[in-house]
Amino acid sequence: MYDETQLRIIDATMTLIIDKGYSGATSKNIAKLAGVNESTIFRRFDGKKEIVLAAMELAKWNPGLSERDFIYHGNLTEDLTAFAEVYMSKVTPQMVKISIGLRSAELEGVAMPGIMKVPMVFKKVLMKYFTEMIGKGKMRECDIESVSLQFISMNFGFVFLEASFGDKLIGVSKRDYIRNSVELFANGIS
Repeated sequence: MYDETQLRIIDATMTLIIDKGYSGATSKNIAKLAGVNESTIFRRFDGKKEIVLAAMELAKWNPGLSERDFIYHGNLTEDLTAFAEVYMSKVTPQMVKISIGLRSAELEGVAMPGIMKVPMVFKKVLMKYFTEMIGKGKMRECDIESVSLQFISMNFGFVFLEASFGDKLIGVSKRDYIRNSVELFANGIS
């Protein structure tokens, strides 16, 4: 798909976007970090936007969350624990930093569809799941979209705080956070 030089350019660009944001990732800095001449970037890609779009196709730079990742058996606590584990295994602090780095007026409409795929997939899975659980009498009637967004926020919030502050703020393991928060959440909706 991409040759070694293109991959170095992609990796350098995304690394700089994480550190400096989209605007701060200049072609000069990209070339230096990738170990290529600046003109090589423009021979391989039309510009920085195209590099970002190429990166979003690669597993290293895209969580690749899909509906097939979520398997459930009908037990709220067990299923939601599994959902949170899958989500946090794919939506890592690096992915959060990329998402933040790609929020730029220059990328409006270009990167946002790729960034939105993950929360949209998670929301769709949760809405379907909560609808089924209400139908089976395993959870109380509620606004399914609101509950889905609350669960997404609870999980994204942890990853965001981990990406932003690490152990300077977070004193609980990811495993314990998932266990405790899911238990409280499941008790609240059952």
